[in-house]
Amino acid sequence: QVQLVESGGGLVQAGGSLRLSCAASGRTFSTLGMGWFRQAPGKEREFVASISRYGGTTNTADSVKGRFTISRDNAKNMVYLQMNSLKPEDTAVYYCAARPTGWASGRVSDYDYWGQGTQVTVSS
Repeated sequence: QVQLVESGGGLVQAGGSLRLSCAASGRTFSTLGMGWFRQAPGKEREFVASISRYGGTTNTADSVKGRFTISRDNAKNMVYLQMNSLKPEDTAVYYCAARPTGWASGRVSDYDYWGQGTQVTVSS
């Protein structure tokens, strides 16, 4: 089992920045592929960014490319999502997810473990 706890969400004006953090426990962190997803009201959960077990491969959704950056610190069992130039359409609950194979993936179904989510609200 893997436990994931997100933090760092909040209310920010358009153009602002936030940094989301996800603390993992319960399994050797460096074996896990990690991802960030988001879900807005009335919409399906969508991929935001992913990172492989040692950080050598990252993927970012086209909608956030150039604005969001995923990173990880295996010594601290943490994964981060730096979000810059935020837009109102980025408003959603953001979820951290983990998959045991270690590879980065953009598919919801590839992830076995999920955090409880953190709300990000961007005002115009």
